[in-house]
Amino acid sequence: MSNQKPQRPTLTGQRFKTRKRVMDEKEKFDPTQFQESIIQGLNQTGSDLEAVAKFLDASGAKLDYRRYAETLFDILVAGGILAPGGTLSDNMIRTDVCVFTAEEDTETMQAFSQVFNKLIRRYKYLEKGFEEEIKKLLLFLKGFSESERNKLAMLTGILLANGTLSASILNSLFNENLVKEGVSAAFAVKLFKAWINEKDISAVAGSLRKVNMDNRLLELFPANKQSCEHFAKYFTDAGLKELSDFVRNQQSIGARKELQKELQEQMLRGDSFKEIIPYLKEEMKKHGISEQTMIGIVWVSVMSPVEWNKKEELVTEQAIKHLKQYSPLLAAFTSQGQSELTLLLKVQEYCYDNIHFMKSFQKIVVLFYKADVLSEEAILKWYRDAHVAKGKSVFLEQMKKFVEWLKNAEEESESENEDG
Repeated sequence: MSNQKPQRPTLTGQRFKTRKRVMDEKEKFDPTQFQESIIQGLNQTGSDLEAVAKFLDASGAKLDYRRYAETLFDILVAGGILAPGGTLSDNMIRTDVCVFTAEEDTETMQAFSQVFNKLIRRYKYLEKGFEEEIKKLLLFLKGFSESERNKLAMLTGILLANGTLSASILNSLFNENLVKEGVSAAFAVKLFKAWINEKDISAVAGSLRKVNMDNRLLELFPANKQSCEHFAKYFTDAGLKELSDFVRNQQSIGARKELQKELQEQMLRGDSFKEIIPYLKEEMKKHGISEQTMIGIVWVSVMSPVEWNKKEELVTEQAIKHLKQYSPLLAAFTSQGQSELTLLLKVQEYCYDNIHFMKSFQKIVVLFYKADVLSEEAILKWYRDAHVAKGKSVFLEQMKKFVEWLKNAEEESESENEDG
């Protein structure tokens, strides 16, 4: 009976043998053999990048790309295996079918970017290895010639634009030695030109924000030169004004956030307006913040810390009491008509976005008028044509009687002046 049992292990064993044979076929290559196979194949393509892409696609089935990813990318970029520091290893065969020996122009680098795109799309597991390779190459920049750096910068910018690389690779450019010798900033100029040429500044900005690089670009310079002014001059002179403007805006956003945080802390401590107002005006000068922007910061700081009542009939009374207290602070930053309109729009949007405040709008505006935070000109201008769509019909109806009163008061005042 035992001799008639089915021999299931035999079938399983055959499967393992098949897998092992494929693995053995790849494992027999060592780095030297791998390098020789790749370089020989590249040399046979005769610099035809379409043929290069096809060769790399087919070779992945026979050569162990997963194990020798670094060797593969070294060869494709530099023509051979790179020693620490960025020089080509001695006594090794090389190829001229690589980025560093190619023509230094956009069209050629775009063609090379397609080689990398196709390779990584075909062998998805190479994606991480490729990012690590680029990070390494950026750290080796001092070991490359100026022309090699330029080509690598152009290629990297194009690959960032088409999404093959993440902007996190830029972290390597903040290396102290590269920054100190000006290599990082010069490389960044070429890189961002290629990137923006492929996309636009808003796409570049989005990619930088995604990996929290948007506020770190000043680090391309040594600590004593990490200012918006120095960055703006360097990159504007290099033809990248849109990048300069982006960084300036990012720094301004950062400064505004810090300022709002500090203002809220001052209010929490109970600092007097005599202390707060001069401090805010000094910060406005220091960071180039307009009065329109500042009134927005003050409004948010005044309104955000409060636990508001959920009942409409009670929240209005609570808001009026609270805002009356802070009217002198708000009035300090509505010396211009545009700032007054900015505040009016902030109030309109706040009352619309916070449903319990829908009936409070008119009372807040009247309070601000009586406290000299808002002028009648600003209120009339808002009513006529400067309001936004949010809650428009409700708020215009609320304001109707007060606006009529303002108009009548204005007419009476004009009449008295004429009589006088």
